[in-house]
Amino acid sequence: MAAAYWISHITVTDPEAHAAYAKAASPAFAKYEGTILARGSRYVTLEGKERGRHVVIRFPSLEAAEACYRSPEYQAALALTNGTSERDLVIVEAVE
Repeated sequence: MAAAYWISHITVTDPEAHAAYAKAASPAFAKYEGTILARGSRYVTLEGKERGRHVVIRFPSLEAAEACYRSPEYQAALALTNGTSERDLVIVEAVE
């Protein structure tokens, strides 16, 4: 089974609320064996819409990443972001 990457591009409009989301989401990532590879680090936008924050999380499989997203733990954390950010999120399976 191939690993998968959760890739999120975010424009944060309320930093305090976003910090609460990040703290609340961490247990869900851990439960589904997500490892944060990049978060808030330097970046260069070469194409597409400019977003100020980018996150890459590695999961053991596409199924684990999707289960994390759909989990009650993550959904509760996600509810904290209502109106505090604009985001794009994709989960992509790694090439073996």
